[in-house]
Amino acid sequence: MKDKNGDFVPVSQEEEGIGKAIVNAAYVVHKALGPGLLEKVYEVCFCHVLTNSGYNVKRQLDIPIVFDSILFNEGLRLDVMVNDLVICELKALENVNPVWKAQILSHLKLTGKRLGYLINFNVPLIKDGIQRIVL
Repeated sequence: MKDKNGDFVPVSQEEEGIGKAIVNAAYVVHKALGPGLLEKVYEVCFCHVLTNSGYNVKRQLDIPIVFDSILFNEGLRLDVMVNDLVICELKALENVNPVWKAQILSHLKLTGKRLGYLINFNVPLIKDGIQRIVL
Protein backbone atom coordinates (compact mmCIF):
# COMPACT_ATOMS: atom_id res chain seq x y z
CA MET A 1 0.00 0.00 0.00
CA LYS A 2 1.19 3.51 -0.78
CA ASP A 3 0.34 6.80 0.84
CA LYS A 4 -0.76 9.97 -1.02
CA ASN A 5 2.88 10.74 -1.86
CA GLY A 6 3.40 7.32 -3.42
CA ASP A 7 5.58 6.07 -0.55
CA PHE A 8 5.19 2.50 0.68
CA VAL A 9 3.28 2.26 3.98
CA PRO A 10 4.67 -0.46 6.27
CA VAL A 11 2.33 -2.91 7.94
CA SER A 12 1.35 -2.15 11.53
CA GLN A 13 3.25 -3.29 14.59
CA GLU A 14 0.31 -5.55 15.42
CA GLU A 15 0.55 -7.21 12.01
CA GLU A 16 4.32 -7.59 12.42
CA GLY A 17 3.81 -9.26 15.81
CA ILE A 18 1.27 -11.66 14.34
CA GLY A 19 3.67 -12.39 11.49
CA LYS A 20 6.42 -13.35 13.92
CA ALA A 21 4.02 -15.64 15.77
CA ILE A 22 3.00 -17.27 12.46
CA VAL A 23 6.61 -17.96 11.49
CA ASN A 24 7.30 -19.31 14.98
CA ALA A 25 4.23 -21.59 14.84
CA ALA A 26 5.37 -22.93 11.45
CA TYR A 27 8.81 -23.72 12.93
CA VAL A 28 7.30 -25.43 15.98
CA VAL A 29 4.98 -27.60 13.88
CA HIS A 30 7.60 -28.47 11.27
CA LYS A 31 10.18 -29.35 13.92
CA ALA A 32 7.71 -31.71 15.61
CA LEU A 33 6.18 -33.29 12.50
CA GLY A 34 8.71 -32.84 9.69
CA PRO A 35 7.69 -32.90 6.02
CA GLY A 36 5.49 -35.44 4.27
CA LEU A 37 2.11 -35.27 6.01
CA LEU A 38 -1.26 -34.09 4.73
CA GLU A 39 -1.98 -30.35 4.67
CA LYS A 40 -4.90 -30.76 7.09
CA VAL A 41 -2.56 -32.21 9.75
CA TYR A 42 -0.30 -29.16 9.55
CA GLU A 43 -3.28 -26.81 9.57
CA VAL A 44 -4.77 -28.28 12.76
CA CYS A 45 -1.42 -28.26 14.59
CA PHE A 46 -0.43 -24.80 13.29
CA CYS A 47 -3.73 -23.33 14.50
CA HIS A 48 -3.35 -25.09 17.85
CA VAL A 49 0.07 -23.49 18.42
CA LEU A 50 -1.26 -20.02 17.53
CA THR A 51 -4.37 -20.43 19.69
CA ASN A 52 -2.24 -21.55 22.64
CA SER A 53 -0.16 -18.40 22.11
CA GLY A 54 -3.27 -16.27 22.61
CA TYR A 55 -4.23 -15.54 19.00
CA ASN A 56 -7.73 -15.62 17.54
CA VAL A 57 -7.54 -18.14 14.72
CA LYS A 58 -10.21 -18.89 12.12
CA ARG A 59 -9.92 -21.79 9.69
CA GLN A 60 -11.35 -22.43 6.23
CA LEU A 61 -13.11 -19.08 5.77
CA ASP A 62 -15.25 -18.51 2.69
CA ILE A 63 -14.35 -15.36 0.78
CA PRO A 64 -17.13 -13.68 -1.18
CA ILE A 65 -16.43 -11.77 -4.36
CA VAL A 66 -18.14 -8.38 -4.62
CA PHE A 67 -18.24 -6.92 -8.10
CA ASP A 68 -20.59 -4.38 -9.65
CA SER A 69 -22.53 -4.29 -6.35
CA ILE A 70 -23.22 -8.02 -6.68
CA LEU A 71 -22.12 -10.65 -4.17
CA PHE A 72 -20.76 -13.84 -5.73
CA ASN A 73 -20.14 -16.93 -3.61
CA GLU A 74 -17.80 -18.91 -5.84
CA GLY A 75 -16.18 -21.22 -3.33
CA LEU A 76 -13.03 -19.21 -2.62
CA ARG A 77 -11.71 -20.21 0.77
CA LEU A 78 -8.68 -19.16 2.76
CA ASP A 79 -6.93 -21.58 5.07
CA VAL A 80 -6.21 -19.49 8.18
CA MET A 81 -6.94 -15.94 9.36
CA VAL A 82 -5.13 -14.73 12.48
CA ASN A 83 -6.67 -11.94 14.61
CA ASP A 84 -8.74 -10.90 11.57
CA LEU A 85 -5.58 -9.27 10.18
CA VAL A 86 -3.15 -11.78 8.66
CA ILE A 87 -3.89 -14.54 6.15
CA CYS A 88 -2.04 -17.85 5.94
CA GLU A 89 -2.25 -20.21 3.01
CA LEU A 90 -0.85 -23.61 3.98
CA LYS A 91 0.51 -26.22 1.60
CA ALA A 92 2.13 -29.63 1.94
CA LEU A 93 3.30 -30.34 -1.58
CA GLU A 94 6.66 -31.22 -3.08
CA ASN A 95 6.49 -28.93 -6.11
CA VAL A 96 5.83 -25.21 -5.69
CA ASN A 97 3.05 -23.96 -7.94
CA PRO A 98 3.06 -20.29 -9.04
CA VAL A 99 -0.73 -20.19 -8.70
CA TRP A 100 -0.29 -20.33 -4.89
CA LYS A 101 1.05 -16.78 -4.85
CA ALA A 102 -1.85 -15.61 -7.03
CA GLN A 103 -4.18 -17.39 -4.62
CA ILE A 104 -2.92 -15.54 -1.55
CA LEU A 105 -2.77 -12.24 -3.43
CA SER A 106 -6.42 -12.75 -4.40
CA HIS A 107 -7.32 -13.52 -0.78
CA LEU A 108 -5.53 -10.39 0.45
CA LYS A 109 -7.19 -8.13 -2.13
CA LEU A 110 -10.69 -9.57 -1.67
CA THR A 111 -10.52 -9.31 2.14
CA GLY A 112 -8.75 -5.94 2.26
CA LYS A 113 -5.89 -7.38 4.31
CA ARG A 114 -2.27 -6.39 3.73
CA LEU A 115 -0.13 -9.22 5.13
CA GLY A 116 -0.15 -12.87 4.20
CA TYR A 117 2.05 -15.93 4.49
CA LEU A 118 2.34 -18.80 2.07
CA ILE A 119 3.72 -21.75 4.04
CA ASN A 120 4.69 -25.05 2.44
CA PHE A 121 5.42 -27.67 5.09
CA ASN A 122 6.76 -30.26 2.63
CA VAL A 123 10.34 -28.96 2.69
CA PRO A 124 13.44 -30.19 4.54
CA LEU A 125 13.97 -26.73 6.12
CA ILE A 126 10.83 -24.76 6.95
CA LYS A 127 12.59 -21.44 6.30
CA ASP A 128 12.63 -22.44 2.63
CA GLY A 129 8.88 -23.01 2.71
CA ILE A 130 7.77 -19.63 4.09
CA GLN A 131 6.93 -16.67 1.84
CA ARG A 132 5.79 -13.34 3.27
CA ILE A 133 3.52 -11.30 1.02
CA VAL A 134 2.66 -7.65 1.66
CA LEU A 135 0.24 -5.48 -0.31
